[in-house]
Amino acid sequence: MKKMRSVAANLLRGVALLCAPVAMAAAPLTVTKVQVEAPMLRAYQCEGGKSLQVTYWNSRDGQSFALVPVDGKAMLFVNTMAASGVKYMADRYTWWTKGDHGDLYDMTAGPDAKLVVAGCSAVAK
Repeated sequence: MKKMRSVAANLLRGVALLCAPVAMAAAPLTVTKVQVEAPMLRAYQCEGGKSLQVTYWNSRDGQSFALVPVDGKAMLFVNTMAASGVKYMADRYTWWTKGDHGDLYDMTAGPDAKLVVAGCSAVAK
């Protein structure tokens, strides 16, 4: 029983480490044993007058992360394989970028569903 509590406590600490940076878009991403470069903040203007602020982190081993706002909450996305561009996934959502453009998909909505956020283009600095 004591060992199970210890395992549960360690798991909760790990989740807290992953979730803590999600609350602050420009805060450093700190995950034990994952070394990341400085965050890069990009602003996107999307169809329908929508806009997104996305924070990206690249790790030294090739993995990358994106903090994307979805329905008013920040979600931490992790990169995955893509035929072209960079594809990030979190829960049921996919943020897919190609160059300076991106789209946000709900993967449970079906193949003909409207995108959650479409036609996003990075705003020049």
